Amino acid sequence: MKTRQLASVTLTAALLGSFSLVANADGVPADVQVPDGNKVAMETVGVGEITYACEIKDGAHEWVFKGPDAKLNDADGNQVGSYYGPPATWESSDGSKITGTQLATAPGGEGNIPFQLVEANPAEGEGHMTGVSYVQRLNTQGGVAPDMACSADNEGAEEVVEYQADYLFWKAS
Repeated sequence: MKTRQLASVTLTAALLGSFSLVANADGVPADVQVPDGNKVAMETVGVGEITYACEIKDGAHEWVFKGPDAKLNDADGNQVGSYYGPPATWESSDGSKITGTQLATAPGGEGNIPFQLVEANPAEGEGHMTGVSYVQRLNTQGGVAPDMACSADNEGAEEVVEYQADYLFWKAS
């Protein structure tokens, strides 16, 4: 049975404060900064869920990341795409989509998944994702593994946690 681990974040309030970073590197940890020669092509707020499963990993039971399922919204709260996986896939409403390779992470704060820098693979389809070079995840809220026991008693159980993050899509300038 899937359960909710975090209270829902109010989308309107989250969107109002969400785009404060824009393309400004101030306050963005060095590990997840995008290399020079790129500019922000699209800014979105991902609002959704991450699924974890209780599994044996490296000889011990632990909650293992299985994948995200989120809507990508613009500054007005309109859905402009989706983020899902595995593999991690960002798909624009126009049908173009990308996957990528994680380059780096940085702490996102207590109770939040880390910030992330991903190098994009070439896009499938023509549209907003065409030419995206990097995806940056910032301003994370929630999304960490469940704060409950994972043992032989609940091995195989899945838990869903809610999260939100800004996703900035960069293209070569």
